[in-house]
Amino acid sequence: MKEKVQAAWMNQGQRARYTPSASTLPGVGGNVALDPATSTTRCTKSYSKDKPLIQYALMVDAGSTGSRIHVYRFNNCGSTPELEDEIFEMTAKRDGGSGLSSYKGDAEGAAKSLDVLMDVAVKNVPDKLKSCTPVAVKATAGLRKLGPEMSEAILKAVRTRLETVYPFPVVSEARGGVQVMDGKDEGVYAWITTNYLLGNIGGPDKTPTAAVFDLGGGSTQIVFQPTFKQAPDGGMPEHMQAGDHKYSLKFGGREFDLYQHSYLGYGLMEARNNLHREVVQGMHENHPDGKAWLSKPISNPCLHPGTSREIVVQLNENHPLGKSVSVNMTGPATGSPTQCRALAEKTLKKEAECKLSPCAFNGVHQPSLAKTFAREDVYLFSYFYDRVQPLGMPESFTLRELKDLTARVCEGGDAWKVFESVPGALEELRDRPETCWDLNFMLALLHTGYEMPIGREVKIAKKIRGNELGWCLGASLPLLSQESGWKCRVQQVQ
Repeated sequence: MKEKVQAAWMNQGQRARYTPSASTLPGVGGNVALDPATSTTRCTKSYSKDKPLIQYALMVDAGSTGSRIHVYRFNNCGSTPELEDEIFEMTAKRDGGSGLSSYKGDAEGAAKSLDVLMDVAVKNVPDKLKSCTPVAVKATAGLRKLGPEMSEAILKAVRTRLETVYPFPVVSEARGGVQVMDGKDEGVYAWITTNYLLGNIGGPDKTPTAAVFDLGGGSTQIVFQPTFKQAPDGGMPEHMQAGDHKYSLKFGGREFDLYQHSYLGYGLMEARNNLHREVVQGMHENHPDGKAWLSKPISNPCLHPGTSREIVVQLNENHPLGKSVSVNMTGPATGSPTQCRALAEKTLKKEAECKLSPCAFNGVHQPSLAKTFAREDVYLFSYFYDRVQPLGMPESFTLRELKDLTARVCEGGDAWKVFESVPGALEELRDRPETCWDLNFMLALLHTGYEMPIGREVKIAKKIRGNELGWCLGASLPLLSQESGWKCRVQQVQ
């Protein structure tokens, strides 16, 4: 992945990044592109004789809760590709989720679920450019947990359908064109996306970079560039410990040593499952000799007061209660944000053995944010954004303010009156009784897990400069080079 990113961003003077199979592509050779669909208002000619003026790239994000397509349009007016436009579409929600993993043994059904997304690409990519517009599909945590047999069958069916039904070249299997993406690549790609859109990378200036915290349904990622101070005795400065967490990247003429980690099983939907297991386990420990309590409502401090949910809780294979139990979980009579946060912190396993100090949670090494990333921007997106923005939170806030919001949400009743003037907020809370848990988990993850100071300011965003955040743009930039594993599909002329 590092080689692909580096190749896609090498200086034009060093090497050509794109060698089209068809010299008739609009704008190639420095010619003016007269067709409005393949021209741009930024310039009249491509920066390089070897690159078309306009390029498109298609990236399908096959997430755990649904699939999404990003249709990117770039111009090559300068030495660095400029993102001009992005079209975003996602699969409709359905019971059980709409991600590829929700189809399990129905591989053909999973592949066909992407048709609605690919039709968006067919509609928006100019006909002249379709044959040289690459497409890739990256599946994330949901498919990782499905197991190799079913996941491989789904990926194979997806590739076959893309290659036989649609006009776009599919990135080769050897270069990960249709694959379950490695968690570390997911985080680093998201870091590239964010800092590219912020203008922090891609140029010669050594601008400080932003950290990225991504919360998906099945996993969560953290990526940042730690800074180590000079040793007080004038010796060599401290540096990041070697290990899988260290990601060295050459990008836009600069070198970065990034810290990254992907926590599988700590996405928001999996976090809910972890909570339910903790509640059931606590009840089991209090009633070790009987199961009568299973037929009665169980108090869950993380549900809104007065609400209830029928929940199937998956347990360990050899659990005394069986592999799973079905229970009725009920919110407390009054809000219990503190007890909920205690459960959230328990799921993080802070007490796990730390083999390489310092550690964040679950025994995972992480440089201290307070010491190595104290002042730079921190961006939170995906579920971080989706849960707090509808409740009226500003784009920038401290963890203490997040704590205050969480307490108010968990209290319910008159505490919700503050949301009456926030469009859609009360509907959001009433439709989602798990919001108390969701916010407590986010707070516990950031403050207790990653050990971010309670006064630290963070930013939420879904878009920067009108473009969607996430890993997709960072993964699409390398596709602008055919050396990333695809060739133009040249149609035969009779």
